[in-house]
Amino acid sequence: MWLYFLIAISSVLIADISQIILKKAAMKPYDAWYKAYLNFSVIFAYFLFVVSTVCSVIALRKLPLSLSPMWQSLGQIFVVILSYFFLHEKITKGKLKGIAIIVLGIVIFSLPLG
Repeated sequence: MWLYFLIAISSVLIADISQIILKKAAMKPYDAWYKAYLNFSVIFAYFLFVVSTVCSVIALRKLPLSLSPMWQSLGQIFVVILSYFFLHEKITKGKLKGIAIIVLGIVIFSLPLG
C-alpha cells in the first residue's frame, strides 16, 4: 500500500516539476510564435504530464479514490517550494499561511472517524 501512496505523491511532484518547466519556457523570448510551443522544454514538460497521469492511474488502482484530494493538495506545497528554488520566487507570509491550512486540512482529513 505504501508503494502506491509513494507513486501517488510522485505523480503530483512530477506534475509540479512539469509546471515549473513550462513557466521557465514561457519566460524566454522566442523569435517565432510556434517556437514557444515546439521546443524541447515544452515537449518534455508535456511528456512529464503524461508520466504523472500514468502514475496517478497506477496509484488509483490500489488506493481509495477518496484519498486523491489529499495527495493532490500536496501539489500546492510542492509548487511553492519548487518556485522558490528554480524560479527564485519569494515565500511570503500569505503562502506560508496557505501551506499551514493545507497541512491542517490533510491532518484533519487523515484522522480516523469515530
